[in-house]
Amino acid sequence: MTMTVANLLRRSADAALPVLRGIGDDQLDLPTPCTEYQVGDLINHLFLVVVNFQHLARHEPADFSATPDVTGTDWRARFAAESDALVAAWSQPSALEGVSAGMGLPQPVVGQLVLLDLTVHAWDLAVATGQPYRPDADAVARLGELVEMMDEQARAMKVFGDEVAVPDGADPFTRLLGRAGRDPGWSPA
Repeated sequence: MTMTVANLLRRSADAALPVLRGIGDDQLDLPTPCTEYQVGDLINHLFLVVVNFQHLARHEPADFSATPDVTGTDWRARFAAESDALVAAWSQPSALEGVSAGMGLPQPVVGQLVLLDLTVHAWDLAVATGQPYRPDADAVARLGELVEMMDEQARAMKVFGDEVAVPDGADPFTRLLGRAGRDPGWSPA
């Protein structure tokens, strides 16, 4: 069975939610594999992405110009509600039609981009805060194809860092992390 973007988002959000719920307020200043973000910054970024991609699913303008600080709010409950809204927005058949006016990409690709952020940033947050994380295998398979397709363009746009070498025979998620510029062995030394 081919999984829809909405199904993959639901499963990926379900895998990410325990990680976000497990982050303590005392961990917001910890480093993450995203060198430009501490844990709190990455939570704020993830909210920005999840909210704006709801707009993109509805073919509405998105505003990535300012990242709100949600860490002083009940962001754990809000993240659950926003991820539900994200899944609902991408469940509409019209979400996958046409080209995104804001991004200039086919809507199915736009839906996979938010899936990539949700999946990889959940890992970022998990390793930064010492939590287990197991991404959805179907999402990882779909994202492997996306990362391969977008590789050069994403690196040129600084969406991905330089590819990180992974061992031969590495599992699909480890390969995905390396292709997206993450060091799968990163830890908050």
